Amino acid sequence: MSALVEESALPELTPETYLNRELAWIEFNRRVLALAQDESFPLLERVKFLAIVSNNFDEFYMVRVASVHDKMKAGVHSSRPDGIKPAQLLMEIRRRVIEVVHQQRTTMRDVFAQLDALGVSIIGMSTLPAHHREIVQRYFQEEVFPVLTPLAVDHARPFPFISNLSLNLGVWLKRDNGHSKQDEFVRLKVPDVLPRLVDLGKIMRRYAGDSSVKDTFLWLEDIIADNLYALFPGMNVLEQYPFRVTRNADIDYEQEEDEVGDMSSLVEESLRERRFGSVVRLSVPDNISERTLNQLIYQLNVDPERDVYLIDGALGASSLFELSSVDHSDLKFPTFIPRLAVNTAEVDIFAAIRRGDILLHHPYDSFKPVEDFFRAAARDEDVLAIKATLYRVGKNSPIVEALLEARDNDKQVAVLVELKARFDEENNLEWTRQLEHKGVHVTYGVEELPVKTHAKVALVVRKEADGVHRYIHLGTGNYNTSTARMYTDLGVLTCNPEIADDVSRLFNRLTGYAPSTTYSRLLVAPEYLHKALAQLIDGEIAAAYAGKPARLIFKMNQLEDDVTIQKLYQASQAGVQVDLIVRGLSCLVPGIPGLSENIRVVSHIGRYLEHSRIFYFHNAPPDQRIYLGSADLMRRNLYNRVEVVFPVIEDNLQKKVMRILTTYLRDNQSAWYMNPDGNYTRAQPAEGEALLHAQTAFMFDSCGINELLE
Repeated sequence: MSALVEESALPELTPETYLNRELAWIEFNRRVLALAQDESFPLLERVKFLAIVSNNFDEFYMVRVASVHDKMKAGVHSSRPDGIKPAQLLMEIRRRVIEVVHQQRTTMRDVFAQLDALGVSIIGMSTLPAHHREIVQRYFQEEVFPVLTPLAVDHARPFPFISNLSLNLGVWLKRDNGHSKQDEFVRLKVPDVLPRLVDLGKIMRRYAGDSSVKDTFLWLEDIIADNLYALFPGMNVLEQYPFRVTRNADIDYEQEEDEVGDMSSLVEESLRERRFGSVVRLSVPDNISERTLNQLIYQLNVDPERDVYLIDGALGASSLFELSSVDHSDLKFPTFIPRLAVNTAEVDIFAAIRRGDILLHHPYDSFKPVEDFFRAAARDEDVLAIKATLYRVGKNSPIVEALLEARDNDKQVAVLVELKARFDEENNLEWTRQLEHKGVHVTYGVEELPVKTHAKVALVVRKEADGVHRYIHLGTGNYNTSTARMYTDLGVLTCNPEIADDVSRLFNRLTGYAPSTTYSRLLVAPEYLHKALAQLIDGEIAAAYAGKPARLIFKMNQLEDDVTIQKLYQASQAGVQVDLIVRGLSCLVPGIPGLSENIRVVSHIGRYLEHSRIFYFHNAPPDQRIYLGSADLMRRNLYNRVEVVFPVIEDNLQKKVMRILTTYLRDNQSAWYMNPDGNYTRAQPAEGEALLHAQTAFMFDSCGINELLE
């Protein structure tokens, strides 16, 4: 059977069988926008998804589009199977993004109109009654004016640096004495230390003692524009327009070992340099004057056909997240209280783990048992050591506080902090300094591997009556209390001796010199994960050739790795049924006759961000049938990161995971199925079929419906 697998050549990837990663990612955001357009969602939740689309595009341009820009400038032609050249790709990205943003703005106007009818409004200065406008002018004079710094542009003063994602006003002025025929240009930054959406009710209460105005907001740049005369005495304001710049914000940490030096210093220096990256997007209002636009294009050195985006409405709509503070529970999702899978107020967490492995499905199961696991380890006098990997831990982290407390209690604590976690570098750097100050053994990565450590693993070593025991937490998500309330993730608490041995070896590999480390249970990248997954896929292919039912079910965030996609095509050709639950981008194309007709790709978008990774192999040995882990099936995860994928060994936990997969695959409300043309169609229930929304089902039961796949 294995010979048959080996003899079957991997299908060649072509532009027809491998979708471009960036374009597939744009289509993911089209599905996110669909939630903002979903009239069954509460209005303020729809606003949140409008903000998510803008925030996603900001990161997309700072990292992915910036990378394409760099390739184009370097004259690098595409080596990817999609075959799209960088210059061509940038134009296609622009075309599709403009299309999505146009839909977003149409939706925004509709949602704002509905909110306005219910008493929540974003208004313009021109619509304010005269007495309200006077009060807003007082607010401007006392709270905004002092932090504004207009910067003139002339022969003696060059065009100022425009920082990444900053909102600015470009202002044209003329001297009112008539002595100069030349108009003057000034750049004015909208201060990001103030709320972008200014609460009119707060202003009226503070400056006029008037409590009658509620849930009414003004854009800060609109207030500034209405009061520009105060900044330029002796000048006439001719015109003003907002503009926003997006810069290359990706940081390349993968340098030669002798060039790196101290990693914390490298990260600190790179953070300073990030703000100076090249411009990859200039966003301006669609009614901008020709001369203002030409001034910006010239000064910022951008391509008008490639880098300029004309926007209908306020720029930088990610600021709409600020509306989440509005106190209108009727316009939001009902509050969900997670279940407490282990009540550590009543049960010793270590005793609970000894009774059997514990599966946690966040956010439906509370993250508190994970926090309590660390907290108990810090305080338990029998605990000897704690080891953990930290990737994104958040600003106020109970996990890090527990590690600091453990040092106060003279525990041995070793932590691998990933300083290179994109856009969390500064936060992680601060935690690192606190940990080191307490005497925690902090490392930044593997000596021989210039890669990020993305694994989510914690180890507690405890002295007990019958000897030393080890307790493990393994997860698909970060040790971050905030995201644990918003991301769907799976975690396992275990004291399985084989897992414990592997985790101990893993930490020795991470903190010391152990390049030949092997593992009996864990699938660890970059050394072993890719090969192990390929072998497990081969097992299903061999079973299909032997006439057995064969099935693969993978759940992940992204699918992009060439070889994995080829293996999945090979499995489909052999008759393996392949279900791929991929939240974001998938470069694989399902439903192609003779290649992928046995593959389904489904995307779930909902209230919570789908983040868990699950891998199911129908014909694998029972203890290798289901894996969970930190890795997506992307080249960066398989070859350029330390990732851990771990087996679900106990039968009762396997059944729970299978119920979770069943729920996702039978969802007919939030699921989107990918078509052979790369587009997605939202699932519709068949006539007479009961409605099933996966995330809603998980709110009732952490494992979803009480059924297993056939």
